[in-house]
Amino acid sequence: MDTVLMIIKLLGGLAMFLYGMEIMGDGLKQGSGNTLKNVLGKLTQNALLGVITGALVTAVIQSSTATIVLTVGLIGAGILNLRQAVSIVLGANIGTTVTAQIIRLMDIDSSGNNILAFFKPDTLAPIALVIGIICIMFIKTDKSKNVGMIALGFGVLFMGLLSMTDAVEPLSSSQTFTDILGKFSDMPLLGILTGLVLTVIVQSSSAMVGILQALSSTGAMTFSLVYPIIMGINLGTCVTTALVCSIGSSKDAKRTGIVHIVFNTIGTILFMIGMTVLHNMGFMSNLWESVVDSGVIANFQTIFNLITAIVLLPFTGLLVKIACAIVTDDEPEPEIEYPELAALDSKLMMTPPVALAEVTKFAVNMAKIAQENVSLSLQQFKEFDPEISKQINASEDKLDCFTDKADNYLIELSNHIMNNSDKRQHNMLMQCIRDIERIGDYASNFDEIAKKKADTEVKFSKNARKEFAIISDAVNEIIRLTIEAMTDENDYVARRIEPLEEVIDDVVVLLKNRHTDRLCNGVCSINGGLIFMDVLTYLERTADQCSTIAMLLLGKNNDEIAQNHHLYMQELHASSDQSYLAEQENRRAQYLTPIKNIK
Repeated sequence: MDTVLMIIKLLGGLAMFLYGMEIMGDGLKQGSGNTLKNVLGKLTQNALLGVITGALVTAVIQSSTATIVLTVGLIGAGILNLRQAVSIVLGANIGTTVTAQIIRLMDIDSSGNNILAFFKPDTLAPIALVIGIICIMFIKTDKSKNVGMIALGFGVLFMGLLSMTDAVEPLSSSQTFTDILGKFSDMPLLGILTGLVLTVIVQSSSAMVGILQALSSTGAMTFSLVYPIIMGINLGTCVTTALVCSIGSSKDAKRTGIVHIVFNTIGTILFMIGMTVLHNMGFMSNLWESVVDSGVIANFQTIFNLITAIVLLPFTGLLVKIACAIVTDDEPEPEIEYPELAALDSKLMMTPPVALAEVTKFAVNMAKIAQENVSLSLQQFKEFDPEISKQINASEDKLDCFTDKADNYLIELSNHIMNNSDKRQHNMLMQCIRDIERIGDYASNFDEIAKKKADTEVKFSKNARKEFAIISDAVNEIIRLTIEAMTDENDYVARRIEPLEEVIDDVVVLLKNRHTDRLCNGVCSINGGLIFMDVLTYLERTADQCSTIAMLLLGKNNDEIAQNHHLYMQELHASSDQSYLAEQENRRAQYLTPIKNIK
């Protein structure tokens, strides 16, 4: 019965440890996700910098698997290449040892020293939990919530560690346990296999090393027993990574998983040979059977991964060749309707800010497709070309597909989003993508109307052609501004959209009145008049969609605009905001005045 209770307590402690790591990692990723993407993209051109970057990023998000999965997602998005990914993999193994170095605090001897006692897990854990709860429940800002999650995760992790340590304490006087450990000491390959299998089951190398560190409190763990298990743990974590990388991924993504396996396997073989040779030569006689504590375990894991990375760093090119030989170019890429859809990689959802940044770029790409369609369809009124019409229809089908895929991706991503800032970005993108799709629909409407104009041989009057050219320029300009505002998330540019939209509304009213006069005076045919009026209606709606996107962009950082952008626009139109009025006056001079001057 005692054994059953011990196992239950050990598993409960492990569950707390894993959950603490999860919470802490989520807080760190939420607080630094987009920064991680930029760091990985910019600091990996040099192999050494790539290793350092991989180590730092893994130290931040507390998971080598998460770092490599994020790297694979960035490969799919075209931000990283395979050679850059290799250096990150080398660094990720180093970064994952930070958790073990933190856990070694349990070995601090605080007798007679109140300051050192403060750093022991049994003191740090409750303090971290209190800080976490205060930040999450009472301060309630995004930054405080992220800090709270980190602190709460840290506290839960240490509580789990203390629970595991307490659970295994009876083993210190168990002869059976000592006998089992003796067999592991004599059979290092069994230790490697045990570490590998258990890590694949637990899905966390940090947790497995944490269990070893907890077991070290029994005083029965020797160096000869521990070192092969640690190497097996390193092998186990790359099996999980390889499986994740291989599911529905590109060839380079699969190669990244292969590199991780090859790297850890070579490191394990080299270390096993080296340790055996040194032991047989008598250089490690004092260390071999010495009892280890959590600090020795943490140090060996760090040294093992650091030396392996240093030794293999000059051979990154060889690692790439090995991976390319295993996953050849002949292997088919996963079927994907459009290459751009690779940016919507589910692996990036582990780091929501990175996923949102990629969706933002995807939305900008959609807007550029819609922009080209609007431009082409408006040119169709000069001279209709059936081939251009086919191009517009193909692009519209593409936009429809992109909208469906992006919607589904964002719906799935919503389950991973925790802070308010990311929620706003998410909601803004959901609406922006639909507005962009509507602009694409209006482009198709223009093309259909242009075809009708060509089929019925309708001719616009000279003045109507001049007016059409000016308002077409205005609509193309408002789409251009919208894309610029989306690309840079630039509030200044976004604020320039609404004044132009107001001018376009005024231009449409003026042109409809003028065209009605032409119809009454017999200058324009009824068919021509109906076509011209339809075009004006869709041009106005296109500008309205651009205005809506601008309000969504501004509302991302402004509660007042986010809650009711229609009210904000009404107040803006009625206000005496000088920058708004100046921009509006400039646009009137650019588009409205020239139309008024047409006689």
